[in-house]
Amino acid sequence: MSWPGVSQRRIATNGIELNIAEAGEGPLVLLLHGFPESWYSWRHQFAPLAAAGYHVVAPDMRGYGKSDKPPNITDYVQTEVIKDIIGLIPSLGYETAVVIGHDWGAPTAWATALFHPDKVRAVGGLSVPFMPRSPVQPMPMLREIYKGQFFYQLYFQEPGVAEAEFEKDMYTGLRKFLIMAAGETDLSKLPPKKEDDDLLTSLPYPESLPKWLSDADLDFYVSEFKASGMRGPINYYRNHDLHWQLTEGAPMEIHQPAMFIAGTADGVVMMAAAAIEAMPHFVKDLRINKMIPGIGHWTQQEAPEAVNEAILEFLQNIDS
Repeated sequence: MSWPGVSQRRIATNGIELNIAEAGEGPLVLLLHGFPESWYSWRHQFAPLAAAGYHVVAPDMRGYGKSDKPPNITDYVQTEVIKDIIGLIPSLGYETAVVIGHDWGAPTAWATALFHPDKVRAVGGLSVPFMPRSPVQPMPMLREIYKGQFFYQLYFQEPGVAEAEFEKDMYTGLRKFLIMAAGETDLSKLPPKKEDDDLLTSLPYPESLPKWLSDADLDFYVSEFKASGMRGPINYYRNHDLHWQLTEGAPMEIHQPAMFIAGTADGVVMMAAAAIEAMPHFVKDLRINKMIPGIGHWTQQEAPEAVNEAILEFLQNIDS
């Protein structure tokens, strides 16, 4: 699907090629998507940011869309994903960038700022707050917290299982998953899950699409994932422990100008409430910290006007 004013090309970085969508000219703003998404998740941000005088670039992250899909699980550890993004900056002809991410893209954005303060002049996260490296290993902690319960990140650990569930009916799987995590869904009323349940079977089939997700939008996502598969995207979840091991001694504080935006109806926000409250202790120049009432997980798609207003305010603030 074409989007007016947005062009696409593949660009080399960190030994692979990423497909990027871009618009505008000026200082570089990188927009990083999450799971299960695409550059297209930022479709509402290109025009206003480009009109404000920025070069807006949203890659298909490794494993997604038309970007390269390295074969190994460990190829999707965050330390490699970070190198992809930092490598884009000189490949696009810049020395620095503003990096803003959503969902999995948010930890990547935070980490690029944390580890590369000379390359990332400002940073933003949507939905997922900055969390410093845990003092304990992540997966044993998650298994203990969710002992006897279903938790999607534990379900994603066994290679091939979640992929097969999505890929047997990509349209139904994505329709259920996207709308389940949106603000229209009351998460407390979803059917309870047992520890050995799958992800999608018990989710209700949405009879209609919400205003933020058109038939054409859903068809685009389905076509992308039918072509690319789910293996790469789900592999991101299989490297929590490896990333933890590789980042021993990591810095704990981000000092660049920063922003955080999330919806009050976002399930991730509910899980990460303590981290959001603690974030100003670790993100030392948090200039925007905004909660959007009634909005679910797909922040910039569900509330594009509010998100665009906040991003533009942030960019104006750092560049005035």
